[in-house]
Amino acid sequence: MATAVVMPKQGNTVESCLILQWHKSIGDEVAEGETLCDAETDKAVLEIPSPASGKLLEIFHQAGDEVPVFTNIAVIGESGEDVSAFRPDSPGEVTPESTIPETSVGLTSDLNNGNGEADLGYQESAQPGQSGVFISPRARKLAARKEIDIFQLNGSGPGGRVIERDVQSALEARKPISPVAKSMLEGGNFTAPVEGSGPRGRIMSKDLIHGAVQTGSGIAGPAPAGKRKTIPIRGMRRLIAERMLHSLQTTAQLTLNASADARSLIAYRKQLKESSQERGLRDVTINDLILFVVSRILVDHPQLNAVVEDDSIYQYEQVHLGVAVDTPRGLVVPVIFSANQKSLVQISEEARRQAQACVNGDINPDQLSGGTFTVTNLGGLGIESFTPILNPPQVGILGVGNINLKPVDSGGEVTFIPYLGLSLTINHQVVDGAPAARFLGAIAQGIADVQLLLAY
Repeated sequence: MATAVVMPKQGNTVESCLILQWHKSIGDEVAEGETLCDAETDKAVLEIPSPASGKLLEIFHQAGDEVPVFTNIAVIGESGEDVSAFRPDSPGEVTPESTIPETSVGLTSDLNNGNGEADLGYQESAQPGQSGVFISPRARKLAARKEIDIFQLNGSGPGGRVIERDVQSALEARKPISPVAKSMLEGGNFTAPVEGSGPRGRIMSKDLIHGAVQTGSGIAGPAPAGKRKTIPIRGMRRLIAERMLHSLQTTAQLTLNASADARSLIAYRKQLKESSQERGLRDVTINDLILFVVSRILVDHPQLNAVVEDDSIYQYEQVHLGVAVDTPRGLVVPVIFSANQKSLVQISEEARRQAQACVNGDINPDQLSGGTFTVTNLGGLGIESFTPILNPPQVGILGVGNINLKPVDSGGEVTFIPYLGLSLTINHQVVDGAPAARFLGAIAQGIADVQLLLAY
């Protein structure tokens, strides 16, 4: 009996996965549990095993496809078996989106339109105040998200109903164009090339041709552009882009800069490096020491150890510390839960373990959410100070720079002392400048007196 290979759900926030590569081809014999393909969530890479032994009869989604969770991506069985019912566009294939919800509003007797969509649509013209367009809920949702005019769509579903594939067709036919370029074109003084210089050929304002003679197709030909590499914005890169933009658009971000006397930090780190191997302290880094300091200081500054959601501020007793990690696929922020209750060695080991898991792509997605404050360190890359971007819904993030010598007046003499750069970004909507400054000052003092802090 044939068995579907389903895109699994990883963590509570994952809605789709990007197929990276298939390790098996159609017709290959596979064993139960054997890896069929690799898929990337917006946070990690996972291996998708075969749910049964048999032949790989058909693959429904190729490498590079972004597939919703709980969707059939392949089927395992014996040669000659009918797999049509397993195809994602088959009426028999059931996914969470095509499951019929319990509702009594305008259900039709045709439960499936033959295109993988539950036919929950109803004749809007029969409903007062509605649009009058016969369209399925999934198609309406996609059209709204992509800003497609539903009145211009031709329905291919039963009775002329507009279904999701009609919206997808309209998207494929539409040239990507920036808002500024679109406004300039509407003015009538410009023509657009077939392809622009933006991502995925997006037409930018600089690509428009002023007063150009139109070709027979009504569009001026593109200027020679030389070789270039196209990188689709997918998976983790797309998530990072969306979150960074959302962070700046929805919060009032203010960054405070300070520096901390790093002499004690450097001296203690040297002691750890010179300690016996049996103590297990040699691998503790300066960043681990900073994480330890932040975990202790935050307890006394609950305004910073907080998140804001649904018009409410939630302050936490425990410090769930996010640590920014640079990986080949982009920035990842695993969380050290209850860091304030962990020793320096425990924080160091947890930070190192999670960082390696992020680089390998096998971090548990549940370890990438739930943080109450984040630390990001660019000091190792030679950065003195920078403006960290908040990781919503958190209200604070500490940026750590490198250590530089700073002239200090000591008893009438100028001496050069190593100082560590610190940059604190807050959501000024919920945290005022004064408490943020006091917190940053406490962090600087904790770094300067790190050995005293360790004694508590």
